[in-house]
Amino acid sequence: MGTNHLPLREVSIAQLYNSAERATFEIPIYQRNYAWEYDEIAALVQDVFDACRNEKPTYYIGTLVTFYKGDRVYEVIDGQQRLTTIYLLLRALGVEFGNRLTYRARRKSDDTIRNLGKPKSADDFDFEERDQGIASGFDDVRKSLAEKVSEGEQRKAFCDYLLNHVHIIHYRVPKDIDLNHYFEVMNSRGEQLEKHEIVKAQLLSKLSDAADRAKFAAIWEACSAMNVYVQQMFKADDAFWDKLCDPNVGNFADVPFSANTAADKQQAIARMLEADEPVSVGEPKERPEVFQPIIDFPNFLLIVLKMSRMGESNFKPDAFSLDDKELIKEFDAAFRSADAAAVKAFAFSLLKAKFLLDNYVVHHDNADDRADSNPWKLQRWSTDDNRARNIAPAPLHDRIVHLLSMFEVAFTARQRKNYLFYSLFFLSKYGAADLERYTKFLEWLAKKYLFDIYLVPANLSEINVPKPGSFDQNVLSGSGFKWAIEHAEPDFVGVYGDGRVRSRGIPLFVFNYMDFRLWSLYDQTLRGERSKEQSPKRRAFFDALGCDDFGLDAFDAFYFSRTRRSLEHFFPQANAVGPRALMNEAQINCFGNYAVIGAAANASGSNWSPITKLDHYLDASRKIAPVSVASLKFRIMMQMCHDNRTRREGCEWNFDDVRRHQARMVEILLAR
Repeated sequence: MGTNHLPLREVSIAQLYNSAERATFEIPIYQRNYAWEYDEIAALVQDVFDACRNEKPTYYIGTLVTFYKGDRVYEVIDGQQRLTTIYLLLRALGVEFGNRLTYRARRKSDDTIRNLGKPKSADDFDFEERDQGIASGFDDVRKSLAEKVSEGEQRKAFCDYLLNHVHIIHYRVPKDIDLNHYFEVMNSRGEQLEKHEIVKAQLLSKLSDAADRAKFAAIWEACSAMNVYVQQMFKADDAFWDKLCDPNVGNFADVPFSANTAADKQQAIARMLEADEPVSVGEPKERPEVFQPIIDFPNFLLIVLKMSRMGESNFKPDAFSLDDKELIKEFDAAFRSADAAAVKAFAFSLLKAKFLLDNYVVHHDNADDRADSNPWKLQRWSTDDNRARNIAPAPLHDRIVHLLSMFEVAFTARQRKNYLFYSLFFLSKYGAADLERYTKFLEWLAKKYLFDIYLVPANLSEINVPKPGSFDQNVLSGSGFKWAIEHAEPDFVGVYGDGRVRSRGIPLFVFNYMDFRLWSLYDQTLRGERSKEQSPKRRAFFDALGCDDFGLDAFDAFYFSRTRRSLEHFFPQANAVGPRALMNEAQINCFGNYAVIGAAANASGSNWSPITKLDHYLDASRKIAPVSVASLKFRIMMQMCHDNRTRREGCEWNFDDVRRHQARMVEILLAR
């Protein structure tokens, strides 16, 4: 290699970004833009936080591969997403460091990352002149830190651990290597054995019968394709899949399996998923229905394992981790002394759960969120004619979609999907045939979350985030559900405030459930009636909302966009200073002045006055994408502001409006 030492070093984050000799890490033009979103950022912050709390001497964060160009410049070949996220973390923590991160031939990216974290300068950028991926990533980093790490000593300890105990393996590609050949090797090499593959091998080792092993492997492989209906990956007719809707029917022996046909079909579909060429004769004619799954395979395995253990007398659900860091540990604890029967029972549970997930829980289509079409799909795949159909008629179908997508956009992180466990556990325990019962369960679960978790101070942290274990402790009872709503008379103001004192924080779920309640009120009173604008029923509906009639299109087109991740102050924070300010910090940070909107819209208009937001967000030219501000609560606030245009300029939205709006919304939110 033309060198006398190994081209890799284990370095701490402090050493990486503050080496004795100042260095520059350069992201080349052929690398994609920064693309990590909140889920990935929050997972990294959570991992470091857990390692710090557990006092692990060293936490390894992965590998950085660079090519040394000379003059202390390292071209980043692999690991730029993680490297950039660490940079954003250090900036958010206020850490000073000497080494630079730059983007070659990308001025917008370079300017953005150089200025983030400096007082006021990030907001001085014109929205169109920022790298929005980096800017949003920085916002998500700060949000994740605020959720996980308190200010003061805990923040200081976290920062020290990140700098000195989080290590990365820095591999410097030798200078005399052919980079083109290196990329070929990188793209074709075998990946490191993943945790779920280790679990698979451990479970297979308990099966001595060759036919059982083949069937188990086929089930496992079919279920691991998280972006394809399991019916397309496993050969069985609709009669078999119908049986999986019945909680009292079926076991491993009932699973139809032919080693040759199952393997052939899986391989053919795998080729189709990767191929750009037309499918050749002899392969299945149908192209698989590919979608965006809401969970990855390792975390799905943990949900299924937890479901399968719910009947054990000594099992404690709230002590079970849904974080894939604990995948091997949880499976080892469950199957250390298990026999072949237990492994086969788990395989059947896995197949059944994947069927229920694919066909009775929402997934997202592969298009971006858009204003004219709901991208959340809730459809069952039929093997008879190879197509997917909605699982219920329109009114019921829409209600289930809204409920499930409401939960999903509130709990995007893979290890926080308790709602998904409860939904699949219900379907497995009570069956999927009665969709009315399933809908009532989801409505009950949402109320249970609000009344018995989010409105109970004992279940919330100092920033009003649910404490670990609070979901299972309040939702589950023994091997079933704790059906009673135990806190029927909640004190919303006592938990989240009303502007007299500053709120400690309001979780996204509260806003998502608020929008569901608003849509539900419309669905149950006006939907489908084609009521005229001045009809008594329609006037009563908008009177209950506290605003003038703004039409019904917003309700008809509403869905829970994945972009809605930012809390928007309608009256901006920037205007809550000075002797002439209409509101103070406590008043602007209460529920009545907040709504959830898309991060891009928030970044562009966070300092606009309420009347300016009204003019931009409701502009018919759609300069601001409608989906980015698609919150029914926010739409009501804008209409109230519009109703107040006769007031003196600048007073169209004041604290009296905030209090009145909050009172109306809380009344609707808490209605039983």
